[in-house]
Amino acid sequence: MPDQSLYVGLMSGTSVDGVDAVVACFPDNGAPTLVAHHVLAPPPALRTQLLAMSSADTRITLAQYGTLNQAVGAWFADAANQVVDQAGISRDDVAAIGSHGQTVWHAPNDAVAPYSLQIGSPSLIAARTGIDVVADFRNSDMAVGGQGAPLVCAFHHAMFARVDRPVAVVNIGGIANVTFLPPYPVDGLYTVTGFDSGPGNGLMDAWIVESLDQRMDADGAWAASGKIIPELLTRLKADAYFHRPAPKSTGREYFGIDWLKAAEPESWPAPDVQATLCELSAQTIADAINDYGRGDEDVLLCGGGVHNRYLCERISACLGKQTVSRTDDFGVHADWVEAMAFAWLARQRLARHPGNAPGVTGARQGVVLGGLYLSPDR
Repeated sequence: MPDQSLYVGLMSGTSVDGVDAVVACFPDNGAPTLVAHHVLAPPPALRTQLLAMSSADTRITLAQYGTLNQAVGAWFADAANQVVDQAGISRDDVAAIGSHGQTVWHAPNDAVAPYSLQIGSPSLIAARTGIDVVADFRNSDMAVGGQGAPLVCAFHHAMFARVDRPVAVVNIGGIANVTFLPPYPVDGLYTVTGFDSGPGNGLMDAWIVESLDQRMDADGAWAASGKIIPELLTRLKADAYFHRPAPKSTGREYFGIDWLKAAEPESWPAPDVQATLCELSAQTIADAINDYGRGDEDVLLCGGGVHNRYLCERISACLGKQTVSRTDDFGVHADWVEAMAFAWLARQRLARHPGNAPGVTGARQGVVLGGLYLSPDR
């Protein structure tokens, strides 16, 4: 009988630079703990194929789609097996794996039928690990009118909400999202809100690949070397997404290299464009907090963006008076919040508890998220 407190979480974001894998313990009584963590990079050819799928010009056959779905499943299964081995536990001790899958297209505002598409065969993961898998989280929320994203906000509430202070949690991946957690009220009424604010690291990653053939701007050094271009920043911030009211969510298929090229960035020096993209992320994150928050939040940063020192400095400068720190100071290392969230969502699924936050996604109600894929070995 599996230990009902141990779960694996798997998460690969829009940057497709690695699948984050964790083993997390969620005891019935006591604080959740991170038991083990691991990152497994994708095979280079697979990463290239997945990044190409975010372009509206990309066309693939059903056969190619099927091959990619299995390849991502194998990649995720390897990550799960490695983190379980690192934790030194038996697979029989793991209640379930929560696998977000690799998002290849997110269309919550499709005029005909809103959808969100993640690949990475959960059946293959279950077979190769010997552990039951919970997957396909987003579409359960979309079926009741939600955006299907962001889904980490309910976990943010479970981990970071406080009695005495409002908190804003900013997860910075390729896309940035913000969760607003008011103090626990005495009357018991409580609503978690949040949304995708827009680009995080994604546009900066895309531009440095385009300009220097490098995968990332380490520590934001290239952005820091440039000068912000006011004209370009104004042009980019005029996009309708930034002025759309919540609930809202987005992805690489919108804020990708094609979106940037429409603003003709080649008209300016490449380092200055990078500095402007960094400022775009910082300002739109700060605008989201200032427009929807109370103004006195403790701002907690997590996700890969915490390693972009210059971006974090610009977020703090744009906010001004709010205290900015990392989730590390509140019990969960910034690098592992998202993967731990999907371990928690798997736990919610097995317990048949809602995993979405309707105040975030716009869903009509809280619902149990994900489908359960049983391992043939159990």
